[in-house]
Amino acid sequence: MAKESWASSAGVRASMRSNRSRDTKPELALRSAVHALGLRYRVAARPLPEIRRTADLVFTRAKVAVFLDGCFWHGCPEHHTKAATNAGFWADKVNTNRDRDRNTDKRLSEAGWQSIRIWEHQDPKQAALEIAAAVRVRRPASGS
Repeated sequence: MAKESWASSAGVRASMRSNRSRDTKPELALRSAVHALGLRYRVAARPLPEIRRTADLVFTRAKVAVFLDGCFWHGCPEHHTKAATNAGFWADKVNTNRDRDRNTDKRLSEAGWQSIRIWEHQDPKQAALEIAAAVRVRRPASGS
């Protein structure tokens, strides 16, 4: 017997399945702004290979992991909207995502990494400046 879908309708299921996990417009804008500042990074990489958590931008030498969080999926205090249909499911999903985000930040910190969380609505140029400052402070001095 097939498991019942979490989606309230076939249309909702198709829409949710088509959501991209990477290369979204906000992510591309952020990557472009960071790149314009002369920084290079890995895209959609696991900072800690032993845990299944993927950061949007990873600066391996500086040990900085950047997560671009969607307002709906991660419960942005300014822009999160409650789902009209299947509200309980989506509230649980967002709470689970928030718990996982906190756990990820904690585990990265314990391993000597800095997590930076950027909301999708934030200005990419301002966010890039924040990221650049963190990377430059943490980047190891190159031997000359």
